[in-house]
Amino acid sequence: MSFDLPLIFALLMGAAILAYVVLDGYDLGVGMLMPAATDAEQDVMVASIGPFWDANETWLVLGVGILLIAFPAAHGYILGALYLPVAAMLTGLMLRGVSFELRVKAQGWHAELWNWLFWFGSFLASFAQGFMLGRYLTGFQAGWGYALFSTLVGAALCGGYVLLGATWLVLRTEGALQKKSIAWAKWGLAWVALGVALVSLATPLASEIVRDKWFDFPGTLGLMLLPLATLAAWAWVWRSLGRSDWKPFAGTVSIFVLAFAGLAYSVFPFVVIGWLTIRDAAAHPSALKVTLAGVALVLPFLIGYTAFAYRVFRGKAKAGLYGH
Repeated sequence: MSFDLPLIFALLMGAAILAYVVLDGYDLGVGMLMPAATDAEQDVMVASIGPFWDANETWLVLGVGILLIAFPAAHGYILGALYLPVAAMLTGLMLRGVSFELRVKAQGWHAELWNWLFWFGSFLASFAQGFMLGRYLTGFQAGWGYALFSTLVGAALCGGYVLLGATWLVLRTEGALQKKSIAWAKWGLAWVALGVALVSLATPLASEIVRDKWFDFPGTLGLMLLPLATLAAWAWVWRSLGRSDWKPFAGTVSIFVLAFAGLAYSVFPFVVIGWLTIRDAAAHPSALKVTLAGVALVLPFLIGYTAFAYRVFRGKAKAGLYGH
């Protein structure tokens, strides 16, 4: 039996990136919400993500690793074109890691400084990821208009992560902090609605390839189900806030999954829009077969560990686990 190995690896890479966006997205969102909380609330917020945030980034490593091994030609081109925003993202992630550990050891104004650096690292990493997505969608074309579009996508992704973080806190906290999180989630929903609307309007203008795929009637009539489903998920999150602890987070994850499905439809079969398809960029079949065996061995352990960690540390977060 023969397998379409480039397609399999494209699906695996997409699944890894989606897992990263959802899992690390909520803890980046929590980091961006830190300045709006009191010192005691910040300790609870950090405790809510403490057991998970480091492992969440493993999915990014998996996604980039698949890009490197399965699509080496695309890997070199993409990371070369995105050198500066990738450096900014890594700087933000490193700031988060250092701040996360040192904030619990610092005293006085030093502790406040590390809290602000945790916020800044979260914002920088989030914005850089959105900026990279915008550059990717435009085929890495130069010009102030394309840079403005990438900035818009970066701001929209920050809003999405804030919504993820706020609904995560609704799920994981209680009392006054949970009430604050509901208010943050409503603000995040408004941010996401505006961001999705603006990005949806601007994307066909920024990318001719995406425009052709979106408006290829009547073949794209089925695509209209995605924005309708996204609107329904948005309304479900709004309606469930204050009525359920888990539904807002589940609905927000649904919004991200639907947005990712729309993105996948827009760019497939390209791995570099307008230049390299997944088959053009794929490594030799023999290399893909060996890599697939390795992924098949590692992936169940990664999924199992993730599920185990979330099961062990389920329930409401309490201050003290990562506090002073």
